[in-house]
Amino acid sequence: MNFRLDGIDKLRTDIILADRDTHEQFSDKVRYIFLQLPSFKKGEDECENDFERWMYVLKNMEVLERLPFKARKSVFMKLEDIVDIAALSKEDRMKYDESIKVFRDNLVTEAFAKNEGRAEGRAEGLAEGERNERLRNARNFKNLGVSVDIISQATGLTVDEILSL
Repeated sequence: MNFRLDGIDKLRTDIILADRDTHEQFSDKVRYIFLQLPSFKKGEDECENDFERWMYVLKNMEVLERLPFKARKSVFMKLEDIVDIAALSKEDRMKYDESIKVFRDNLVTEAFAKNEGRAEGRAEGLAEGERNERLRNARNFKNLGVSVDIISQATGLTVDEILSL
């Protein structure tokens, strides 16, 4: 299916969902974008931006012997790495997959440890903040002349802690 506009092939066609009778758009969050690779006519040297580079690579992927634009953008270097992985032997692919699994397991373990550390840090910070608040309140009560026993009951601090303020 080729989309044409006034006899010209369209490279990009944006489709939205709309009510047939009212032509009211169903949702501004759902749309389809169709790219017609045969309509893309630029050569490698004519590509001026990343969109055009992607279009060129996708259109010519099956005939490319080397990946163009590799030296210009890291994303194209990553794409070449992915293509290289697909060409591995079964044994090498299994080794690669295992190394990726170990790498991802390590990432998950590290993320878990960081989250645990953050939770412990938050708990310690809250406890320290609560203690500081009790000390501040005790100091204020003491300055107002409230008895040490009442301050101790109100704040949960010992008499010795209050007297040392």
